[in-house]
Amino acid sequence: MRRAERLAWLSIVLLSTIILVMAAVMGGSQAMQTAWVEDMLSLLPPVVFLIALKLERKPATEKFPFGFYRVNSLAFLIAAGALTTMGALLLYEAASTLIKQDHPTIGSFQLFGQEIWLGWAMIAVLVYSVIPPVILGRLKKPVAAKIADKVLHTDALMNAADWQTGLAGILGILGVSFGLWWADAVAAGFISFSILMDGLRSVRTSVVELIDGAPRRMDSGKIDPLVNRVTDKLRAEHGDVNIQVRETGRYMRALIEPSDRPHVSGERARALIGEEDAWRLIEVAVEQREDEPNRT
Repeated sequence: MRRAERLAWLSIVLLSTIILVMAAVMGGSQAMQTAWVEDMLSLLPPVVFLIALKLERKPATEKFPFGFYRVNSLAFLIAAGALTTMGALLLYEAASTLIKQDHPTIGSFQLFGQEIWLGWAMIAVLVYSVIPPVILGRLKKPVAAKIADKVLHTDALMNAADWQTGLAGILGILGVSFGLWWADAVAAGFISFSILMDGLRSVRTSVVELIDGAPRRMDSGKIDPLVNRVTDKLRAEHGDVNIQVRETGRYMRALIEPSDRPHVSGERARALIGEEDAWRLIEVAVEQREDEPNRT
């Protein structure tokens, strides 16, 4: 976990330097502006990861008797929602530019008495903006898998694919230099679409977690093989029972209930909380200590 924290802090520092130098040279290039926004959005996952990790460690309270393990899932949804919204807005802006046929202009600047085309500075910054994220993405992937953290995993995927943003931006700038006015907007559209897809994939996974879905694999929406492993082991120990496994942040919870009475009976619910509110009580779980004998 400490390695994950260090990588998150390192991401924030390196991405901040990229954002600063990109802001200094982006000029009127829409591709550069979109890449700059994407780099700013790339700060969300590591920041959210660190906040969620701090809250997750808090002990359970009277108001939150199950602890704060789901903060990780909520943080994941917030980051995913921000990505999706911004991706959609930027894609709309790129499409509007193409429809209006706005022609971008890339100026120049003076350096040691020489006039230099700003596009070269943009390309240099884009090349720099690709190197740290790609390295960080490769470092984060195995760590995310080890601690089963989808926020960190999504962050790693975004970082590892950042070369596509840099390449699209470079091609857009070079296209403008050759008189292809539409190249800048097309590059911005490609980057925006990448942001949107990242966001939609993340939203799908985070919603599944928040509605008590079965644990999913890190790299897809398929159910994690660990679910079948746990289910088979528990069924072998307890016999003919219903077993439900759900995801709680990075952790899993398994519920064992008798197959002949999977829910609290109406009579039992009324006895526990009264006639008027009995409909709200659908489950009573008994936690078994490891040193206790199996009871079914």
